[in-house]
Amino acid sequence: YPGAAEGLHALRQLGLPLICLTNKPLAFARPLLAAKGLEGFFDHVFGGDSFARKKPDPLPLIEACRALGTAPARTLMVGDSSNDAAAARAAGCPVLLMTYGYNHGEPVRGVDADGWADALTELAAALAAQRPHRAGSAA
Repeated sequence: YPGAAEGLHALRQLGLPLICLTNKPLAFARPLLAAKGLEGFFDHVFGGDSFARKKPDPLPLIEACRALGTAPARTLMVGDSSNDAAAARAAGCPVLLMTYGYNHGEPVRGVDADGWADALTELAAALAAQRPHRAGSAA
């Protein structure tokens, strides 16, 4: 998707740990990330077969938070479907949905979410703007 690699790079530049959490089997997800040149952005990759249950169950997201060492309330779920939003809500995570991707053929803006974005670069820019500038650094 346009801006995906650039957005992931910008999020990493902000020092944010990232996890890829998909319902696709791990044996499919890892080669797909590699083929798209995206595997190096993620601290962990979890597939639909990594845990006993898949999204929309909150278990995969709770386990992802555990892997990151973060509280769900302080972990942003970035997804593209109602399954992602339901898992985030059930786990207690805020959720941002991308307007592209798979959502069972329904417009994602109709899903209960904390926000929507057209590209990951938008998310990275918004997060960067919220960060305080360090004293003595150029703005």
